[in-house]
Amino acid sequence: MDLGIKGKWAIVCASSKGLGRGSAMALAAEGANLVLNARTEGPLQETAEEIRKAHGVEVKAIAADITTENGRAKVLAACPNPDILVNNAGGPPPGHWSDWEREDFLAALDANMLTPIAMMKAVLPGMMERGWGRVVNITSQSVKSPIAVLGLSNSARAGLTGYVAGTSRQVAHAGVIINNLLPGSHDTDRIAGLDNNASQQQGISFDEARAARQALNPVGRDGTAAEFGATCAFMCSQYVGYMVGQNILLDGGGVNTTM
Repeated sequence: MDLGIKGKWAIVCASSKGLGRGSAMALAAEGANLVLNARTEGPLQETAEEIRKAHGVEVKAIAADITTENGRAKVLAACPNPDILVNNAGGPPPGHWSDWEREDFLAALDANMLTPIAMMKAVLPGMMERGWGRVVNITSQSVKSPIAVLGLSNSARAGLTGYVAGTSRQVAHAGVIINNLLPGSHDTDRIAGLDNNASQQQGISFDEARAARQALNPVGRDGTAAEFGATCAFMCSQYVGYMVGQNILLDGGGVNTTM
């Protein structure tokens, strides 16, 4: 299947590792040129070079904090008119509702709601003028089924979902399609950190904590970055022109819901 994105330019945020990296790899495999972004220079450059060698596409690597105005400016300067935007940022730390203060919520909102909104506001006008664009926001299964210890993430990502619900329907007529991709547990550093917290709190080993969590999933395992990336690439393709403002779960069936 030709996804129809060969030669197009994609900005993929937080893409040196994990789900962002998987998404960048999949887009490059379809011939898209990339602007990669992450905070740490070393891993970012390693990923960029690996993609160049594997797929022969043009790759620009911008080391910057995408959650800051300066960081966003650097990324957009490298690619002011992208055809594809994949918004992604690490989630806020887990905790307990009684521990979170106003400053904690502001930080979460800034990273996981206001940053992707700012990126969309920057690129949507150009996409609309050119008559084609794709935006995928990587959020979380917690939008559909909140996770108690991730209250900061629940709140911020739910806010972004509400924004996308309205905005996506205002730009679709111009060929610009916005959707959200909601991962469940994937084999990433983020999930390893949550498993480590669970092992400490429950007094069990890391492997025991991971096995117990995976046993609750119908598939019985974590997803892979490659699986996630392939789904993201399809959501950036020529075939999603009638998919508008949707929240696509990729969680192995972990969220048990009809709608």
